[in-house]
Amino acid sequence: MSHTPTVLVVDDEKALRDFVRRNLEVRNYHVVTAVNGLEALSAFETQPIDLVILDIMMPNLNGLETTRRIRQTSMVPIIILTALGDESDKVKAFDLGADDYLTKPFGTGELLGRVKAVLRRARWAETVPEQESITCGEIVADLAKHQVTLKGEPVEMTPTEFNLLVYLMKNSGKVLPHRMILQHVWGPEYGEEAEYLRVYVGKLRQKIEADPFHPTYIQTERGIGYRFEQ
Repeated sequence: MSHTPTVLVVDDEKALRDFVRRNLEVRNYHVVTAVNGLEALSAFETQPIDLVILDIMMPNLNGLETTRRIRQTSMVPIIILTALGDESDKVKAFDLGADDYLTKPFGTGELLGRVKAVLRRARWAETVPEQESITCGEIVADLAKHQVTLKGEPVEMTPTEFNLLVYLMKNSGKVLPHRMILQHVWGPEYGEEAEYLRVYVGKLRQKIEADPFHPTYIQTERGIGYRFEQ
């Protein structure tokens, strides 16, 4: 992304909104703010946005519904903000298409690390791959077009789902530990977020497996990681 990234920060708490805005602006990000989901959607529709940072608990359209509506038209990266321990909210947000989350309270280093990582993953989706496509069984991933087909039918995927599937397919037959998958797909800042993988593997199985509860492609290696079988 050669231009200055524009970040939409959405939170009804002014102190948190200002904290995020100040820390991003001083590092040359362009920041747009909104106090609730309705304001966020209005801002999103009127200007190009490269990243959305979005609180879950807000009046006038919460963060989950805002995420769902953004995902109807855009694959822009979304980081959600959650209170400590709201595991079910994190899973719901991932299911709706969020890319990452930050648990409040969070520090400057954690905020900037996640912002950089999410924007970097979005850029990966724009790079031209060395090989054109990869095929495993009835699944074909077109690396140039960032498209997946199953039995010749297109399967819609978010950039993170696509990157995860391609990484698994490229390493078909190998047992891949959780940490290794996280660091390759999400980035070097990651490694302990096993719940990311649980959710995303579950989403992939829903899309590519004939029976997601008895998968033939993505196998779980208990306590270790995952293995992709052709």
